[in-house]
Order: sequence, then C-alpha cells, then structure tokens
Amino acid sequence: MRNLVYIFLGGGFGSIMRFLISNYTQKLWNINSFPMGTFIVNISGCFLIGILSAYFLKVDNSLKYLLITGLCGGYTTFSTFSAENFSLWQNGNYGILVLYALLSLIIGLLMVFMGFQIVRN
Repeated sequence: MRNLVYIFLGGGFGSIMRFLISNYTQKLWNINSFPMGTFIVNISGCFLIGILSAYFLKVDNSLKYLLITGLCGGYTTFSTFSAENFSLWQNGNYGILVLYALLSLIIGLLMVFMGFQIVRN
C-alpha cells in the first residue's frame, strides 16, 4: 500500500512539473509550430529516468516507486517508453524493439486520429 501512495504522490508532482515546464518552455522558445515544451519535457524525462534507473539498480528500495513510476510516469510516459526500448536494446531483442517502437508510433497516431474523429462526427 505504501508503494501505491508513493506512486500517487510522485505522479501528481510529475504532472505539475510537466505542466509548468512545458508551458514555460513553449513561451520561452516559441519556434513556429514545433512543440518545444513537450519536446523538452520528453527529453529531460528520458534523461531523468536513465539516471534514476541506473541508481535503483544499485540501491533497491521503495523510493523507486515515488521517483520512477510516480514522478517520471507523471512527468512523461515517453520516458518510460524510451527506457523500455533501451532495455530491449540492451537485452538484444532488436526485432521486438523495432516492432514495439513502430507499432507504438503508428497505432498511437491512429488512435488519436480515431478518437478525434469519433468526437468530431
């Protein structure tokens, strides 16, 4: 139960961080229609989950639920997606890596399109 509370708290804080950083960055660097705020959040989230994952391989405790699952998950799920792809690469699962990455991108875009169309029509 304690781990669920950690995830809950970390997720809330991560979501607030995503909102603030994304909005501030987009206002600071408004480059045409490039979504700079989301880009910065995704890239910094990937860096953060890399640091935290490496640390918690050495030190296994329940703070990983607060910081990795909660904070990084609330901040950006792209960081989790990237960490999973990195793990597949490290384990030599190159076929699954390519399949997962491509399917996630293609089907993800398709689902956004379908959801948009359902509500729009």
